[in-house]
Amino acid sequence: MKSPLIALAAALALGLIAAPAVAEDQGIIVYNAQHESLAKEWAAGFTKETGIKVTLRNGGDSDFSNQIAAEGAASPADVFLTENSPAMALVETAGLFAPVDADTLAQVPQEYQPSSGKWVGVAARSTVFAYNKDKLKEDQLPKSLLDLADPSWKGRWAASPSGADFQAIVSALLELKGETATGDWLKAMKENFTAYKGNSTVMKAVNAGEIDGGVIYHYYWFGDQAKTGENSGNVGLHYFKNQDPGAFVSVSGGGVLASSKHPKEAQAFLKWVTGKGGQDVLKTGTSYEYAIGKGAESNPKLVPLADLQAPKVDPAKLNSKKVIDLMTQAGLL
Repeated sequence: MKSPLIALAAALALGLIAAPAVAEDQGIIVYNAQHESLAKEWAAGFTKETGIKVTLRNGGDSDFSNQIAAEGAASPADVFLTENSPAMALVETAGLFAPVDADTLAQVPQEYQPSSGKWVGVAARSTVFAYNKDKLKEDQLPKSLLDLADPSWKGRWAASPSGADFQAIVSALLELKGETATGDWLKAMKENFTAYKGNSTVMKAVNAGEIDGGVIYHYYWFGDQAKTGENSGNVGLHYFKNQDPGAFVSVSGGGVLASSKHPKEAQAFLKWVTGKGGQDVLKTGTSYEYAIGKGAESNPKLVPLADLQAPKVDPAKLNSKKVIDLMTQAGLL
């Protein structure tokens, strides 16, 4: 009489019963709200160097931050990457990040990480005023982001208020100028601006002469120029500088979830992204975002970070919920 184990082995060999399913190894799971192409390069480079697999789940800043908050300790994510820091601040406020390893924080200057140390900057992007070079000359450009509230700008500028990019800029305005000034500016914005869906659409409208100018991030122009330039050929970039709210540099963040099932590997990924390997991807890749690691070099086509004269803003204090409330009250959302 055959033993049960021998009988089972024979049945499996003959295909009479199905072999038990083996769970696929997903490695670390990254909720990625960064550019998919950039995150793929980061994941591939990290895996090549360490052998640790990375599974990317792609989505948006706000969607993922709210999802993580809803999932809580049950979230399957190990790492969260964003384009803008208000989404990181929301997850941090919910108490869902583990502290970032000290040697990772040491790779990034203080101005590109929150004071809390609960997450860290991985890249950055600059606010710019993109303008149609046939419609505006340099001496006609706004000196400050706040100037766009003036009635003289009515019907002459555009933005994408529903996007996380623009909401991050408003978050900086709120932190720098306070609730009353921000609320007043948003009400004036409602009267003066034209809404488009997406920064690239704003730039395209500026290029076509539909609107004089628009508030966007810098890399849309550089990305289009690196391709055909068809949506940016007649667009100039104005950098507000002088610590103006319009000179805000938005920090893209990375954090390890406190509930991570692979905390060691997740921390290693964050260290790699903020180190030489990950920051070199920003220098040589096609995202045209700024590298922010200590000693890291950005794409040479970009205006150097030091020349942007950006205002100092603690990324941990960017309040996305309050911004949504103020923008809703102003009729922008």
